[in-house]
Amino acid sequence: MSTNLKGLAVLLIIAGLATAASADAVPKQAAWKLPDSKDVRKQVFAWLDGRGLDAATRAKAEKLFPANQENLAGAELLSRVVQTIALGDERARKLVDLCSQAPSSRPPEQSWLKDPKLPAVVAQNLRLCYGVWLVQASLYDESLEQLAGLEPGRVADPASLLFYQGVVYHQLLNKDAGLKAIRELLEEPEQSPRRYAAVAKLMQEDLHQLQEDSLDHIARRMDDIRRRLGLGRGDQKVRTVEDGVIKSLDKLIKDLEDQQRRQQQASSGGSSQSSKPAPDSRILELKGPGEVTKKEVGHKDGWGNLPPKQREDAMQQIGREFPSHYRDVIEQYFRKLAGENSGQDR
Repeated sequence: MSTNLKGLAVLLIIAGLATAASADAVPKQAAWKLPDSKDVRKQVFAWLDGRGLDAATRAKAEKLFPANQENLAGAELLSRVVQTIALGDERARKLVDLCSQAPSSRPPEQSWLKDPKLPAVVAQNLRLCYGVWLVQASLYDESLEQLAGLEPGRVADPASLLFYQGVVYHQLLNKDAGLKAIRELLEEPEQSPRRYAAVAKLMQEDLHQLQEDSLDHIARRMDDIRRRLGLGRGDQKVRTVEDGVIKSLDKLIKDLEDQQRRQQQASSGGSSQSSKPAPDSRILELKGPGEVTKKEVGHKDGWGNLPPKQREDAMQQIGREFPSHYRDVIEQYFRKLAGENSGQDR
């Protein structure tokens, strides 16, 4: 290597090391951080002052959320915020009272929370409080309506926001959105309760392994249908989920039937072949009748269904490869299919 090339190589190495060192020197920017409780209080009381509260109500607010209060964070800060807001708005008071009660499957409409005229400190914190309560009632769709679009930097408890967003997306099997919320939460583990981080890691691993149209995915959607029906939800959304489950089961059963059929064809083809090759010097005699055995492949309904014995073989294969409760799912599907076919026969 020439002297010039060696010098150039040395300069490049030095430049690379310098770049790496400068990158390490730059502190990593936090994905989110806990808000300063005094700043949050200032925003809340600025809104209260514009409500024209009487002296007695103002005194209640000062007692509930004193200016000299130290080290407020997380759920405790969120609680002080929403209770203070409730002193200045009757709708907020009713909502906070609702969230202090046992979860209900029929919560009242709260569309006013999305009024663009409502200050962010009021709307975002009340929606977070309400969304968490809805999760506790297993009302994940309703909770998502409140939690979607909220920003960690604009609520009093960003860790709870990201955690419950992750819970909702996990329950609704929204893999990409769930992983995004969980990843953002885990980027700042020191800023959130330990239980949040522990559960979030479990949800993250679970979502990573979730495969669309797998038996696990189908079983979870069936559980979601049961949850919705248990809450008295029988709307179009439920029917859409049900239709999706049936399509996934159809695809899964067809794949199993095709696999079983290929295995049988390979087995029958292998047993009919001679293990001894024909001699090269001998001309083989053609003794067969030259006819093709006709196969009945069916017409329209029922085409492609396996005979009972082969179907049982497929079920045994499922039992070997998957947990036992998945077998129940497929058996239910077969019973439903049998009922539909018998109805068509009549």
